[in-house]
Amino acid sequence: MVRFFRRKKDDEAAAEQGAPAEDAAALAEGVAEEVQESAAAGVATSEDAVPELDEEEASPVEEAVERTRKTWFGRIGGIFKRGLDDSLWEELEETLISADTGVQTTIRIIDEVQTRVKEESIREPDKALDALKEELVEVLDVDTGRGKIWSPNGDLDSAEGMSVILVVGVNGTGKTTSIGKMAHAYKARGKKVILAAADTFRAAAIDQLKKWGELAGVDVVAHQQGADPGAVVFDALAAAEKRGADVLIIDTAGRLHTKANLMEELRKVDRVIQRQVPDAPHEVLLVLDATSGQNAMQQAKYFTEAVGVSAVLLAKLDGTAKGGVVFSVCDQLGVPVRFVGTGERPQDLARFEARRFVEALFAG
Repeated sequence: MVRFFRRKKDDEAAAEQGAPAEDAAALAEGVAEEVQESAAAGVATSEDAVPELDEEEASPVEEAVERTRKTWFGRIGGIFKRGLDDSLWEELEETLISADTGVQTTIRIIDEVQTRVKEESIREPDKALDALKEELVEVLDVDTGRGKIWSPNGDLDSAEGMSVILVVGVNGTGKTTSIGKMAHAYKARGKKVILAAADTFRAAAIDQLKKWGELAGVDVVAHQQGADPGAVVFDALAAAEKRGADVLIIDTAGRLHTKANLMEELRKVDRVIQRQVPDAPHEVLLVLDATSGQNAMQQAKYFTEAVGVSAVLLAKLDGTAKGGVVFSVCDQLGVPVRFVGTGERPQDLARFEARRFVEALFAG
């Protein structure tokens, strides 16, 4: 079993925390039919809970995609065994769409596989299935030339200076939890990490990030709830530079993508970053909820238009039977998936590898 991130002992003291958030009425926000947040003042949902850190290794991708494999992709091998006829392609199309691969992406995949089968005169079902796997890997293997902070082994790039990661996404996707997992992963690899609590809009968001910071042993820069997010980011950048941080991870409000003023606020945060660090943010990481399926694509398009998303972290992959949305994200959005959430624990974050992911879908 492979560990994507290995924990190591660290004797450094717990992080220096920012000012506590003020109590206030909860502000419900999210995408209709996708996310419903708690309306109770200051009450954290089950998703907001910060789990205890244990010594076990991370859940592997193979376990995270088990439901998807058993429900949809496990059927595909049987479909091919019945022979390469018209019914195969029809059933394959239905299966991929049902797994949330998306209509456009599904059509592209099947057209490419059919073309290869014809050009290479493939007659054996096993070889045709291999051609499908290769096409799926190709769809996922996106390289935009952006997001240089990740090296091939999942570590921070060796580029000089601090790396700034701007994390965006609607409420309820697991955004703050994913940031906590990233902080844990990089701290375990010996990196000095600082978190910026720029989600000053949602109730309990600041406290939640502080809890994750305490768990990971990293500093959190925070203001009071309702403060200007740009001011938080400004202070966080200054603190990160002063403390010699390797990476600054910025949490942002989970904006309802139909609210133009809130999207403009996100653009403002982006401008604040660029004024202090001209080549930043080095990664604009969009957190998507794998369980929301094709609804996630609409979110992705809005955030990409607002701040130029450079990569995706797919959260809650272990909680859905429709993991085919990964293919749609890469194909339609044109950005790579960097990480996937494989469980609820701090260490359950896996660096995304296209070939391993595809093989896991067809394993067994």
